[in-house]
Amino acid sequence: MLAKTPPMGFNTWNTFGDRIDETLIRESADAMIGTGLAAAGYEYLVIDDCWSEYLRDPQTHRIVANHRKFPNGMKVVADYVHSRGLKFGMYSCNGVRTCADYPASFGHEFLDAETFASWGVDYLKYDNCYRPATANMRMLYARMGMALRASGREILFSACNWGQEDSWDWMRACGAHMYRSTGDIFDNAASYRNIAVSQIPHLNASAPGCFNDMDMLTVGMYGNGLVGTTGCGDADYRSQFALWCLFSSPLMLGCDIRKMSPFIHDLVTNRELIAINQDEEARPPIFLSDSNPQCPGDRIICLKFLSGGDYALGLFNISEEDKELHVLFEDAGLPFDSGYGLRLQNVFTGEDAGFFREYFRVKVPAHDCAIYRARLARS
Repeated sequence: MLAKTPPMGFNTWNTFGDRIDETLIRESADAMIGTGLAAAGYEYLVIDDCWSEYLRDPQTHRIVANHRKFPNGMKVVADYVHSRGLKFGMYSCNGVRTCADYPASFGHEFLDAETFASWGVDYLKYDNCYRPATANMRMLYARMGMALRASGREILFSACNWGQEDSWDWMRACGAHMYRSTGDIFDNAASYRNIAVSQIPHLNASAPGCFNDMDMLTVGMYGNGLVGTTGCGDADYRSQFALWCLFSSPLMLGCDIRKMSPFIHDLVTNRELIAINQDEEARPPIFLSDSNPQCPGDRIICLKFLSGGDYALGLFNISEEDKELHVLFEDAGLPFDSGYGLRLQNVFTGEDAGFFREYFRVKVPAHDCAIYRARLARS
């Protein structure tokens, strides 16, 4: 079964856009190994848009890799990625052209799936631009889902329709293993927060085999690259990564992984956070106190049931000033008269934060978060 847990990897788009070539892919593959990203679970290296020639081959009608960017052909690139123990991903679109105006797969789905399989592709991101008005979106995603299954190779299907037509209600049925549920992310605090809050009502649609994809992470971009905009500070990057982990979103890095700061490296390889994201039950969190999904206000407070009897507790301060955040355990189904409380371990420091009954409070700086792994215990 593909995508038993949220897929993890690196995608070229956020930082590089059309500035991609064979050298970048080789260096990124080497970085995934050399920095320990692969050992932490990041296994897919995905080339996004702008990888092909502007037109299909006139004789075979196949998509052709750009001869300047990939002079040795895409199979050689895939072979190198595989030689490093990684999986190789590519991009197409359900329209006539891709979002950046290159050949896309409308009417060529089975031929393209066969081509991708022959190159050794393990992952296909499938976008939603230049789709004919007469075409049914759900049918087009189902068609590519069928084409990938007929290709003769196991290929993870990453559907990207930006949450149009309530895709959380039907994308799983079309064979997708993950599906974009929002518009594009940008490297600023408002963008990642708005995306996370918008998906709170839809997280129940995620489950093993198909996950709600809140877009590639901007963690570590610091305003650089294609979607860099204003950039973020470390507190926001910590909050973004923790939200993606607690919400069981795929973890697709978008920064230049060859140049990660020590802080970013330690954050995106944090074993406890990744374990929360990769929990085999993939349950959505319970939202507590004044983090009502309809009125999130200036904080998000949530508790996630984990396999094995543990829980993940997240307190996010999405305001512009430091705040003391409170959790009432009653809101999570744990009353005082149960005789139980929660023993908390700080996910970032590994420290035992103590045992608490009935309620817990912690001061959280602006834009930042506090994340704990919790276990039921008696006083």
